[in-house]
Amino acid sequence: MRATTRFRRLLEQPGIIMAPGAYDCLTAKLIETAGFPAVYMTGAGTSVARLGYPDLALATMTEMRDNAASIASVVDVPVIADADTGYGGVLNVRRTIRQYERSGVAALHLEDQDFPKRCGHLDDKRVIPVGDMTQKIRAAVDARTDDDFTIIVRTDALAVTGWDDSMRRCEEYVKAGADALFVEALRTPEEVARAGRELDVPLLYNYVETGKSPLLPAHELERLGFKIVIFPASALLSATQAIRQTLATLKREGTTAHLLENMTSLQDCFEAVGLSEMLAEDARFAADGVF
Repeated sequence: MRATTRFRRLLEQPGIIMAPGAYDCLTAKLIETAGFPAVYMTGAGTSVARLGYPDLALATMTEMRDNAASIASVVDVPVIADADTGYGGVLNVRRTIRQYERSGVAALHLEDQDFPKRCGHLDDKRVIPVGDMTQKIRAAVDARTDDDFTIIVRTDALAVTGWDDSMRRCEEYVKAGADALFVEALRTPEEVARAGRELDVPLLYNYVETGKSPLLPAHELERLGFKIVIFPASALLSATQAIRQTLATLKREGTTAHLLENMTSLQDCFEAVGLSEMLAEDARFAADGVF
């Protein structure tokens, strides 16, 4: 079954879809092994970990698509990918949809920020006119070749033009063909609950530690009407802190021998990305080659 179809079935089934953020293939494999039903390819994580830049629209479509393709190639669960603003006008959006479809991801999200965009939990964002965004959405829907490929539309208008405009945009985005909605940076539990009441399509919640939105548990988000919750920064922030602490200790003491209990073994690290399975395949082909 195609990843796109598997994701559509997850949308139709009861229960919220929890999708932690992966910024590379290792984090994607760890997410899958932990038993989550989907992986989220984080754009911020891609920019930080793959390119060494903050989330300020410095990653190109090709760089984002390539990371999405790498992640999708190593997991069997569906991948939701960040596609920023679609990287330009309607023609750019059409190309983005086709490139992401070919990458193997099951879904993507497009946002209505003006270019250059920035992380949705930073200040001083700008949004494009609603008519321009609906054109992009219609172009995206028309460009896809797989009807199960899910197009999630994100609005950043809440911090720019307020609640009423955000809800108006959401209505127009659904009319234009959005399969699901992503209202970025909801600020209070009351706003989260209100969004769940007012929007009658699958909703995505962005759970960002140290961000602007309340850190409500998945079961509470499901009760409030949300269908998907992504955790884009959980692995990235945890890894950054752990690596900093390890390197500080190494610089200070010249050894990490006393930190071994905080580390996985080299064998376990390789096993996380398929060591035993690959060695078994190698042995099978070697045996098949003996006459």
